[in-house]
Amino acid sequence: MKKMIAASLVGIGLTLASAAHAADVDKLGQRIEAAHDVLHELMATPDKGVPLDIAAKAHCVAVIPGYKKGAFLVGAQYGQGLATCRTRAGWSAPVFIQLTGASFGFQAGGQSTDLVLVGVNARSLDDLLKDKVKLGGDIAVSAGPVGRDSQASTTELANAEFLTYSRSKGLFAGVDLTGDEVHQNTADTNAFYGKDIPYKTILSGAVPTPAAARHFVATVNEMFHRGRARK
Repeated sequence: MKKMIAASLVGIGLTLASAAHAADVDKLGQRIEAAHDVLHELMATPDKGVPLDIAAKAHCVAVIPGYKKGAFLVGAQYGQGLATCRTRAGWSAPVFIQLTGASFGFQAGGQSTDLVLVGVNARSLDDLLKDKVKLGGDIAVSAGPVGRDSQASTTELANAEFLTYSRSKGLFAGVDLTGDEVHQNTADTNAFYGKDIPYKTILSGAVPTPAAARHFVATVNEMFHRGRARK
């Protein structure tokens, strides 16, 4: 009887663990879908999106859908997203990241915006491989120009590793994220791939893109090639 009870408890435990994992994967799938929607809308409005010359220089692209600002005098900012980097064979499978910071000044209520970060040089990949980087401190960032034919100044491209954009109420604009921190979200990355895989391995292109993320990676690739074709 005791053995039967023990076996039943083990079975219940495995079932609950499996259900929890499935829920986590479903949550991550929804995040990927939200990030894809942000990029899809950005590409559908090229006159108000990332300029083609910036897209052509992209080495890494990160999207944080639904970045939250708290409704406090000194409010917390927090968002979850994903990133992919360009390799010799195309764009890598995604890794999951989180962005945290602090906003100062009165806010009439909680706000949410979508963020897009475009890494414009080879150092972008190295910085994403770090466990935590501070924007404007560990890496140089600048609010990106907006519009199909807009061009970043020579100074912006020379100094910035990432150009940053926001979308609020359907409108894209460059945004200053100086002071915010980008963290690796290893827990979500491991949950998505079902095992512990180093960021470097994934972003180097050594891991096949899971079916759930292929449309996101394909959209990043399309944005990049549109820029290259314009050049």
